[in-house]
Amino acid sequence: MTQNVEMREALRLAMEEEMERDARVFLLGEEVGAYEGAYKVSKGLLEKFGSKRVIDTPIAENGFSGVAIGAAMTGLRPIVEFMSWNFSFVAADQLISNACKLFYMSGGRFSVPIVFRGPNGAAAQVSCQHSHNVESLYGNFPGWKIIAPSNAYDAKGLLKAAIREENPVLFLENELLYSNRMDIPKEEYLIAIGKGKVVQEGTHVTLVSYSRMMEFCKEAVASLQKNKISVELIDLRTIKPLDIALIAQSVKKTHRCVIVEEGHYFSGISAEIGFEITEHCFGFLDAPVKRVCAKETPLPYSIVLEKEALPSKERIIEAVVATIS
Repeated sequence: MTQNVEMREALRLAMEEEMERDARVFLLGEEVGAYEGAYKVSKGLLEKFGSKRVIDTPIAENGFSGVAIGAAMTGLRPIVEFMSWNFSFVAADQLISNACKLFYMSGGRFSVPIVFRGPNGAAAQVSCQHSHNVESLYGNFPGWKIIAPSNAYDAKGLLKAAIREENPVLFLENELLYSNRMDIPKEEYLIAIGKGKVVQEGTHVTLVSYSRMMEFCKEAVASLQKNKISVELIDLRTIKPLDIALIAQSVKKTHRCVIVEEGHYFSGISAEIGFEITEHCFGFLDAPVKRVCAKETPLPYSIVLEKEALPSKERIIEAVVATIS
């Protein structure tokens, strides 16, 4: 049996099921309770679980992140919602100095089973202070697991797995994916953290991406297919740990690779993946690895300039064609 849900509903179902299963799980953040979430991801949870398990916080990310980390250290399993991952920078000291290091610094005495979640990356004309992609920044620090689903099915299965994880998890959603619908099972399922997925098999080139950029990749693959270009499309799903084995297996078959991310070129996730491909697959490459990323500028407010700055179907097609030429 399946149910047709929006991605926001899939995320809510994951939290609801895990809160029913484990009384230690609770949700806190700005407007997650009475307002039911800035994007309605927590709709109905306050009514069902009460104000002790669905907690509205002040606009104080550093404070409520610290409270949640302390709760995780002492046996609870918090889910922290950032209204936007851009606002997590206010809590950077708690995340970087405490959450991802405490297991190591305590000699293994304190686990930090906590999920930080919320929308990441650009939305529609929210300008540069609300459009950061934080994965490469936080990915530089050991201790995290970082997840970025592209659809409702993966979002539910991965969030449930993240809530059960003993390590701190950064769960990166995207505002522009929340309304996307798909059929997902009614019965319980989990998706293993650290495992990517081959969305479409191909022979000419490997295309690797995650989160919202998968939509542009799928459009590009469909257009390229009309021109007899066979693309193998991989959805990372988890950014850290990276499923380099899956990527390498594909590159050894196609001998070419294009990586797409919404973040910037310098020090980005695609830079890391590109290096790992050359490390593991150099002898199999018939062309240099190409990247399609956001252009090296703060994201403009203008809708015309915003479209120019971000990756697009057209830029992906151009990179693929250049790689196989």
